[in-house]
Amino acid sequence: MVAMTATERTGSAEEDPKLAAFLQLKVPKGYRAELIEGEILVTPPPDRDHEDIVGKLTWLIARESATRLYAPGTVGLITPLGRFIPDATVAAWGSIQGAEYWAEPTGVVMTVEVTSVRGDRDRGPKRRGYAAAGIPLYLLVDRSNAYTTLYGDPREGDYRRTVSVPFGKGLDLPAPFSFSLDTAVFV
Repeated sequence: MVAMTATERTGSAEEDPKLAAFLQLKVPKGYRAELIEGEILVTPPPDRDHEDIVGKLTWLIARESATRLYAPGTVGLITPLGRFIPDATVAAWGSIQGAEYWAEPTGVVMTVEVTSVRGDRDRGPKRRGYAAAGIPLYLLVDRSNAYTTLYGDPREGDYRRTVSVPFGKGLDLPAPFSFSLDTAVFV
């Protein structure tokens, strides 16, 4: 398989009017604009329970991981299915420093989504986009179903391995994390 650049995968603004419009979009502070499978989506700021989960999760990852990782939020990722903004992007320490806002997921070891109003996008298009980009792991904290799911082994546009646990159960995260995530903190 021949590696393609971000422009080849998602087109350039000159070639794609929707991408051009998306890149020029101005949204109110706190809102997020994403281009997911050709659809421009603008979402309002997340609620406090959502942000509480993201905060706890990023703290646990930084504290418990076997290697030096961090999880900055609102990092724009270029994927073959669009331009996504995960709730958290887990990467090797400093690996996103100096990158443009919209960048390849180089150095990203896991993306995290916590469901909000439109959890169907997190369960489907965003999962497929992260897999198509070759991001090794995708963690979905599904508030509406009270489950945490870890997706791994990205191949052929989707993840081949899935482990789900109900909130309150431990979820073993593989290397480079190498710890059991206590999902009771999401309740």
